[in-house]
Amino acid sequence: MKPILTFLAFIALLGSHARAGVSFPGETIDEWHGFKRHNFMVDGYAAWVVEPMKALPGLPWSWCMEFPDAFTDRCAAPQLLAAGFHHVHIVVGNTFGSPEAVRHFNAFYDLLIAHGLAKKAALIGLSRGGLYAYRFASERPEGVAVIYGDAPLCDIRIVRGGDGFGKGNPGDWANIMKGYGFKSDAEALAYRGNPVDTLAPLAKAKVAIIHVIGDADDLVLPAKNSNVIEQRYRQFGGEIQVIHKPGVGHHPHGLDDPKPVVDFILKHASRP
Repeated sequence: MKPILTFLAFIALLGSHARAGVSFPGETIDEWHGFKRHNFMVDGYAAWVVEPMKALPGLPWSWCMEFPDAFTDRCAAPQLLAAGFHHVHIVVGNTFGSPEAVRHFNAFYDLLIAHGLAKKAALIGLSRGGLYAYRFASERPEGVAVIYGDAPLCDIRIVRGGDGFGKGNPGDWANIMKGYGFKSDAEALAYRGNPVDTLAPLAKAKVAIIHVIGDADDLVLPAKNSNVIEQRYRQFGGEIQVIHKPGVGHHPHGLDDPKPVVDFILKHASRP
């Protein structure tokens, strides 16, 4: 029996070494906030994966959907890396989570899972990145453990503006019209694929949600975004926590001490 046990132990050791790090075809290596970063291409788009010093069992990971280098220290990613999470990003540009962008997200996700990362990600959505996060999650709810939205855009009508939805942005609205293939403003305004409209599948999949918002945000209005998400998600029986920053506008994102967000993500996305 001893030789068999020794052989099995040897195989287990090999397996542990194989899981110790990730690598990707054609990658280059650099550093991101003091951690090793793998840079490579997916679907013709630049992507990267940052590796923790010591990965947690099951290889949990966080995914900043947009603006990964904005307010980074305030928005949980370095702290999650220190705790043993991988951290990832794919550069799809100013696409507002369009159907084409979601196709690239799916290709990226599938590649990461094939390389051994956990099947459920922790999504980080800053500002318009919230739209990216919820758009992906609504199509792949089984692939998401947590959504962390930070002043997240949850309704494209904010970008058009008017009718109580704020001042809007004509240039960004043109990008949405093109990216989504809307033929008219009326068609865009009737769209029901916004985060505020697609919460039922997330609640069913038990996706945990945490938002951090500035109560004085006049760009992504809480009343039309996070407040609607919170009310509707609770109605669906979903778990959601909202951290309010009284008197704060759209910026700065995150928290002086992001520990509450980090703890929430660790609780819901670090189970092997």
